[in-house]
Amino acid sequence: MSIFENKIVLVTGSGRGIGREIALHFARQGADVVVNFFRNRAPAEATAEAIRQLGRRALLVKADVGDLEELNQLFDAIEAGFGALDIFIHNAASGYNRPALEQKPKGWEWTMNINARSLLFGAQRAAMLMERRGRGYIVSISSPGSQRVLPDYVVVGASKAALEALTRYLAVELAPKNIVVNAVAPGVVDTEALQHFASMQNKERILEEFLRHVPAGRLVTPQDVANVVAFLCTPAAEMIRGQVIAVDGGYLLPVTKLF
Repeated sequence: MSIFENKIVLVTGSGRGIGREIALHFARQGADVVVNFFRNRAPAEATAEAIRQLGRRALLVKADVGDLEELNQLFDAIEAGFGALDIFIHNAASGYNRPALEQKPKGWEWTMNINARSLLFGAQRAAMLMERRGRGYIVSISSPGSQRVLPDYVVVGASKAALEALTRYLAVELAPKNIVVNAVAPGVVDTEALQHFASMQNKERILEEFLRHVPAGRLVTPQDVANVVAFLCTPAAEMIRGQVIAVDGGYLLPVTKLF
């Protein structure tokens, strides 16, 4: 029997990139998966079909998780389709990449609502569905930019810092309900998301330069992230609570040489 056999997993933003790999990883381990997307239906449908090809059920739901009405509609669809939930992977993210002095209120609200607010109010709905199963797991995808300063990343970094704070609060408050809450912060992963950075005009050169500073000697892959996310949803990780696990190949460990 697979470790996630007959578990019900929601992965927001799971049409492409890291979210897609997380969704497929759970399906390979026996889970039924709720595939969520906002704008790009075709890749989300392809993800859902790949899950079905693995012999698992896939529920495809279009919803902007930054909109509270649509977020509730997402959980309504899960309740109608499955009646419960075991695992909530908060992966959907967006943001306006601009310097701090060029940011606008719309960019702040958009980014905070999708990246952070949706975790809090999604967790409220998820907890109710998880209580029907007697336990549950919530894992969010964060970023090193929550603590480090990255170019043009101010609102995304702030939203990820809020996400990590929510992870700690939820871990404590949901523990009596037997719900385990953690986060994962991947390093640079070569996905389509890199194209959203204005400074990524020469992506290959930048990735090569980044790779020189990774002690592990290679870039992080979506599968690397999926492996850690899935581990945090197992009994083996029962005593890991409210933590942010870096998956970056050691990139942030070395100190720049001073001499």
